[in-house]
Amino acid sequence: MNLHEYQGKSILKSYGVAVQEGIVIDKVEDAVEAAKKLTEQTGTGWYVVKAQIHAGGRGKGKVQETDSNGVVLAKGLGEIEDKVKGILGGHLMTAQTNGKAKKVNKVLIAQDVYYPGEAETEEFYMSVLLDRERGRNTIVYSTEGGMDIEAVAEHTPEKIYKEEIDPRVGIQGFQARNIAFNLGLSGQAFKEMTKFVVSLYNAYVGIDASMFEINPVLKTSDNKIIAVDAKVTLDGNGLFRHPDYAAMRDVTEEDPTEVEAGEAGLNFVKLDGNVGCMVNGAGLAMATMDIIKLSGGNPANFLDVGGTANAERVEKAFHIILKDPNVKAILINIFGGIVRCDRVAQGVVDAYKNMGNIPVPIIVRLQGTNAEEAKKLIDESGLNVHSAVLLQEAADKVKEVLA
Repeated sequence: MNLHEYQGKSILKSYGVAVQEGIVIDKVEDAVEAAKKLTEQTGTGWYVVKAQIHAGGRGKGKVQETDSNGVVLAKGLGEIEDKVKGILGGHLMTAQTNGKAKKVNKVLIAQDVYYPGEAETEEFYMSVLLDRERGRNTIVYSTEGGMDIEAVAEHTPEKIYKEEIDPRVGIQGFQARNIAFNLGLSGQAFKEMTKFVVSLYNAYVGIDASMFEINPVLKTSDNKIIAVDAKVTLDGNGLFRHPDYAAMRDVTEEDPTEVEAGEAGLNFVKLDGNVGCMVNGAGLAMATMDIIKLSGGNPANFLDVGGTANAERVEKAFHIILKDPNVKAILINIFGGIVRCDRVAQGVVDAYKNMGNIPVPIIVRLQGTNAEEAKKLIDESGLNVHSAVLLQEAADKVKEVLA
């Protein structure tokens, strides 16, 4: 589950991570009051207005209605309302929104942390994630903060460092010091960075996150280390331990079809292909997508109906798959272990009749308990449903109906 910047920062702050302070608003008329309150809290006189959407690259992105960037600087209270008007309620497109603009329902008014001082400011990159191959949590960091980390990896990979952390013992002091040393810090900034790294890692573990990305981590001109941005992704499997974080979910930032499927208890991910998939079991779903690809089609979705593929559940899955106008065929691939194949077949027939005319051909492959009875039910239904027993047979039928 992805969080907005302001939500991620609030969690980080609760773990002792120093962050750029800010106040989130959803109405233009609240902008000036929020800015005044922020000045009282931090003493800032300039304000950074940030669009709150689940995407990076907001500073370079454009709001379609106003041509404003998604992150702008207001040099005083006199500018704050106009800057907010240029973003709030508009549709922001960035390099990470997949060619579609996202509506900005909230903006964060944040303190200006690039204030003058004796030393220059420096920007770093830092992320925490799980290296599944190594079985270790890993802190990835670089001196090239504020930039696209993929570009840094491609052109100057020597500027990217990794610190592996054994989850059994947690982060050690020498590891935090090693990170601060590689970032070229000394004195007070060195001490501040070691504290920052330890607090950041503890937050990552404590909230069951799957990824933190802080870009940039800023060394201010007075040697403070703070998170200027925060991209936080929570592990959905751990949300039962964090109901307060689960309540932070913003469904307006998610695909509405995926939200509907989740509410129905279906595991669904929308893809860009032309063959809808309805399968029981994640592993079988992956194999089904492979066989669709090999047959000349492209999977339009990942959909796992689970172990209770009854008529109601199958009908709901049909509705969700058919919301995609690109779907030209549907492949149902069920292995009858916990669930009997004949019950699934009856569910398909009942769902088909309840929905009326389904405009695309359906291939049903049922294998396992009562598979023969299931095939007979499908074949004798009189509906535009093609039955198959072998996976290759199902693939051949997909190729046939797409021809």
